[in-house]
Amino acid sequence: MKLLAIDTSSEACSVALLDGDSVSEQHRIEARAHTRILLPMIRQLLGERGLRPVDLQGVVLGNGPGSFIGMRISASVAQGICFAAGLPMVPVSSLAAVAAEAMQGEPGEKIAVAQDARMDEVYFATYLRDDAGLPALAGSEAIVPVGGRELLQGSGWLAAGAGWERYPALASSCGDALAGFSRVLHPRARYLLRLGTRAMQSGKSIDASQLQPAYLRMKVAEAATDTAR
Repeated sequence: MKLLAIDTSSEACSVALLDGDSVSEQHRIEARAHTRILLPMIRQLLGERGLRPVDLQGVVLGNGPGSFIGMRISASVAQGICFAAGLPMVPVSSLAAVAAEAMQGEPGEKIAVAQDARMDEVYFATYLRDDAGLPALAGSEAIVPVGGRELLQGSGWLAAGAGWERYPALASSCGDALAGFSRVLHPRARYLLRLGTRAMQSGKSIDASQLQPAYLRMKVAEAATDTAR
């Protein structure tokens, strides 16, 4: 299978290419540069394999939640590739990609992902390791205030994502529920590939025109859309 994965929902601009059993990746932490560097990164990965978009079976998109502008950049590029090459799209949670990497690098079975949503809020979700070693969403993705209600039940949760680092009060509010902190801060496209491959094989791809970005903070998204009109 040949799949391209893209994520720009955070400060990281991340692109990965699956070509059979081989995965190649470019991952750069460069805030506010996604518009400039994303397409060259894609061209380089495809060029190194001698591939064109029409040679792919689909595009896996890190569909947030995350930065509204970042999500629009990757969604627009992914849709453009899919429309031009006649490819299906596989939207995958960017939070799940963080959990997938944390599960690979740590022994924990329970991952709590928090990404900075600004305004003293985080994008938050919890995941349990499934039989395939991949994250299964426990509950729902949400945007929550830092230091608000108790977020975690029980104990043994591994914290992953940049939100924990950005807001130390978030960890304090979780008390003894946390077992430790992962070094994984931002979504990496190679972990989108793992999740996207399974989704593709399960028939969960969509037409690119059907994409619904997971903004969560809809008031901000709607205001930005109205301003752009």
